[in-house]
Amino acid sequence: MSTDSQFETIDVALIGSGVMSANLGALLKCLDPNLKIELYEVTDELSKESSNGWNNAGTGHAGICELSYTPDRGPDGEVDVSKAVEIFEQFEQTKQFWAHAVRTGMIDNPSEFIQPVPHISFVYGQEQVDFLKSRFKGMLAHPFFSEMEYSEDPKIIREWAPLLMEGREKMPVAATKMDAGTDVNFGEISRKLIHWMGEQEDCSFHTHNRVTDLNRGGDGWELTIKDLKSGITRKRLSKFVFIGAGGGSLPLLQKAGVPEIKGYGGFPIGGQWLVCDDPEIVKKHEAKVYGLSPGAAPTMAVPHLDSRWLEGKKTLLFGPYAAWTTKFLHRGGSFLDLPGSIKLHNILTLIKVGVSNIPLVSYLIQQGLQSMNTRMKELRNFYPDAQPKDWKLIDAGIRVQAIKKEDGDAGIVHFGTEVVTTKDKTISALLGASPGASVCVNIVLEVVQKCFPQLCKSEKAKKKLQEMIPSYYNRVSDGQKPDEVKKNRMCSKSAESSLELRA
Repeated sequence: MSTDSQFETIDVALIGSGVMSANLGALLKCLDPNLKIELYEVTDELSKESSNGWNNAGTGHAGICELSYTPDRGPDGEVDVSKAVEIFEQFEQTKQFWAHAVRTGMIDNPSEFIQPVPHISFVYGQEQVDFLKSRFKGMLAHPFFSEMEYSEDPKIIREWAPLLMEGREKMPVAATKMDAGTDVNFGEISRKLIHWMGEQEDCSFHTHNRVTDLNRGGDGWELTIKDLKSGITRKRLSKFVFIGAGGGSLPLLQKAGVPEIKGYGGFPIGGQWLVCDDPEIVKKHEAKVYGLSPGAAPTMAVPHLDSRWLEGKKTLLFGPYAAWTTKFLHRGGSFLDLPGSIKLHNILTLIKVGVSNIPLVSYLIQQGLQSMNTRMKELRNFYPDAQPKDWKLIDAGIRVQAIKKEDGDAGIVHFGTEVVTTKDKTISALLGASPGASVCVNIVLEVVQKCFPQLCKSEKAKKKLQEMIPSYYNRVSDGQKPDEVKKNRMCSKSAESSLELRA
């Protein structure tokens, strides 16, 4: 192994080429064109792990149809929709930044990464129907969801999504529908933003490059980077490091030895999809349809039947099916990843999580061992006439859920998105899963505010942020003032027009 003697200093190092790194790099470069930024990706192509279109649901999570975001009833007995409202607003920020990127020529052809598709919640059985009716009541009270429709009429639901009702026995059913939903190829938008960033002065990206070590050095972090093609190892000194490496984030944080990671562990969950490419079936379904999570299933395993646009064609995906795995990465991962992540500071946390989450572990093992017939049975809860010959099983991505101690108690599995930032604000790392990609701009804005406060304080910076994300300083989720609602609707329509989501 040879070593490049060059030892350069950069402002920002981005590890991983997923949607978080892509949006953070682009946003930082917009705010400060003088920043020197480098991105390192271990695989041979950009955005091939969690952000890859086949490795995630591709849902523009806006709280419209995802019942897992509204699981609880409030003090009045009605469904609490506050989380859905929050996620809707955060996805709006993401769309607005992407729209800005299109308008200013940073990226092109928005139809290659985002498509309009109705979002539907579908339930069956009287208990589920009662829940959805209560949820609809709560959603309709907020202006974000004023266009939502509700029906218990099988004929109307058939019009919305024919496959849901074909061959279905008579039973109570209900559905909500909003046409303003989206299907997003997060891998494609990531690649577009990274290529733009790479074309800017003092910026670059590198595939087949693995960050093998992180050590404190000087005014930042010393990165050891190995070129997997040439075998050459080089060093960089970066003032700030963002780790958006999916399942690779936790091991890198452990290498860095930051105290903030003590007690953290990782719980990998694999995913699988059933895929249908039959044109006659595909054309009958144009919606993302979400149901309720079964029993011990993790939030990320809530079943849904989706229209998807991948690799230039429309297809149907159903799932995800969860599976037990010890790998942290879908491509290039090792079955030793989980054992290798066990350290003295997190072993007790991991043991406690295993003991307290036996139903979840059992569920994951059962999911991984189930037959095609069993998987088809789950699909038929959504599409009763589904036939095995029309569907194939594919492996999807892997999500490493963050495990940490809370209040000194046993570790718990977090099925959300979490950013770990060091006390000195020189490292931030993304851990967790849904709704991460959809709310990526909100997340990276928090990173920028926390780690680059100087870029946000000036009047010039505030004006730039307002230009890129018009609703940034106008949070409707905190209240429902008519003027603010009107402004946000105008911002939303403008973004949708730029993204070619509206005629």
